[in-house]
Amino acid sequence: MASDSSMDIICDFNVHELTNAVDQARREISTRYDLKSLGITIDQTEDAITITTPSEYSLNAAFETLLQKVINRKLSPKILNKKDMEKMGGTTVRYKVELVKALDQESAKKVSAVIREKFPKVKPSIQGQAVRVTSKSRDELQGVIAMLRTDKVIDLPLQFTNYR
Repeated sequence: MASDSSMDIICDFNVHELTNAVDQARREISTRYDLKSLGITIDQTEDAITITTPSEYSLNAAFETLLQKVINRKLSPKILNKKDMEKMGGTTVRYKVELVKALDQESAKKVSAVIREKFPKVKPSIQGQAVRVTSKSRDELQGVIAMLRTDKVIDLPLQFTNYR
């Protein structure tokens, strides 16, 4: 008899690729004709990226440049959680872009509920920052993966690991 198959659903990304994308965005902004003399700064910390610019137009252009570089580095654009624009003084504005690095409890419950609703034979269980999914059939696990990749309700950069 075959034992149960399982996999883990996590929310993670390659930090080095993100750093490369931020560096490429800085480089493009510093050489782009309409943005190079504006003094745009992109600062990356462990859990956020801050974009500071002198106008709303240049803020949107800088964010779009960063987003394009993230996509070019084969990272999911869902890792960037853009907050509202903040006015700092004068005409200076900034975006604080939070990085989605882990599957929090609320998101894990949401993922688990969606799986239970659409796949009643599959057993999801929340284990810290991961959701372990077990099933007797590997085909059902592959169905769960396909469903989560196309689901519009769950807006997270999900990764599927430990597929056994």
